[in-house]
Amino acid sequence: MRLSWQDLGKPRADKADGKPVEITGFPLTSLPSGRTGHFLMMAEPGCCQGCVPNNPLAVVEVFADRPLERGRGALRLSGTWRVSFDGEGWRYQLHGASVKPGMTRRALMAASPLFCLPVPAMAQAADGTAVDVHSHAGNIIQMSFGRGQALDIASPMSRGGVSAICLAVVSDSPIITTSGGRLRPGRDPRPGELYSFSQSSFSALHKLARDQDLPIIRTAAELRAARSSRPSVIVSSEGADFLEGRIERLDEAHQRWALRHLQLTHYRPNELGDIQTEPSIHGGLTAFGAEVIRRCNQMGIVVDVAHGPYELVKKAAAATSKPLVLSHTSLSDRQTPWTRQITSNHARAIAATGGVIGIWPIPAYFPNIVSYAMDGFARMVDVAGIDHVGLGTDQMGLPGGSTMPSYADLPQLAAALRTRFNADETAKLLGGNYRRVFEVSIG
Repeated sequence: MRLSWQDLGKPRADKADGKPVEITGFPLTSLPSGRTGHFLMMAEPGCCQGCVPNNPLAVVEVFADRPLERGRGALRLSGTWRVSFDGEGWRYQLHGASVKPGMTRRALMAASPLFCLPVPAMAQAADGTAVDVHSHAGNIIQMSFGRGQALDIASPMSRGGVSAICLAVVSDSPIITTSGGRLRPGRDPRPGELYSFSQSSFSALHKLARDQDLPIIRTAAELRAARSSRPSVIVSSEGADFLEGRIERLDEAHQRWALRHLQLTHYRPNELGDIQTEPSIHGGLTAFGAEVIRRCNQMGIVVDVAHGPYELVKKAAAATSKPLVLSHTSLSDRQTPWTRQITSNHARAIAATGGVIGIWPIPAYFPNIVSYAMDGFARMVDVAGIDHVGLGTDQMGLPGGSTMPSYADLPQLAAALRTRFNADETAKLLGGNYRRVFEVSIG
């Protein structure tokens, strides 16, 4: 059985306990010798203990019956897979490890290198002010909610230097299904159904914030003051379906639930407009959608056009007086049908409003942190500009897993970005740009 690094932390890796497996990665050991029978292996090369991710799901502890030659490149190892549930140690171990000959180009690409910056440089790049503009962390959405206890958000945020996340409920969840390999609306909602569901979801989000001592940000001053030493959340909704065509519900969500970030559409063409993954029925943005945007501008709610097609974005740009956010996507000028990626023109339309485009860590597009930084962030910067790109992880909302599954891994991303951008530019990408948009939008 061959395991990839994207399998770690998922059922496939856990179910391999006690089975023979193969995995390719980069060894690290503090011993001076090039041969050792015990070392740590990672998806990226590391030069010192400071390079080891502060994430038990991102490291494999290797035990060999005979000392192995580490070399300087990736190793393809075979052995017996062991899964540990000791919270103080590494989750995964490989016992009886031996080197498999014949590294393939594909295997090398799957474990492509990350420049190992000194630990102080990593700390400088992740300075405790990062902001994730789109997240479902904490077991808050329907695909995970109710399947066990809420997951810890605050600790990994603190370790990774993340000060705030836009934590999103998903307003159309009850009627979304998987069909033809993609998420689609399975039926029309019943009157009041999505409003009622969203009220319960907002309540669950507030409970999670209380239980984990995560302050809820309501003002620009509160976001300016936010630091990873005591992480905060911005209440967000993925989809404005809970409005059900009633503008007064926006005022209610703003006052009762502290809603400060609203994504207009999700996986259902709704009363506000069309979506990227279904045929157009509204020609982009509806008149009600434009009304909602103007009301958000007046009240102090960030407008998010993720999942909206280019026609919606152009009309939203014409309707808004504040910057737009497109919270989670990536760049592609070779688009396939129903893609969630965007073209250069789409990206520039967001930048023209002064807005921010969040880059998501989808393994199919970005198989490792270096690719996420260079092929994701840097390519979007080349198109939209350094002031218009941000971090949009969609944490716990990506069915296919994540290249950056934990906020504790953010220093690795910061280090990769620092190979191309200076400290100030990296700070913009990891939070500064969204802070500016939030301040302008909230007033």
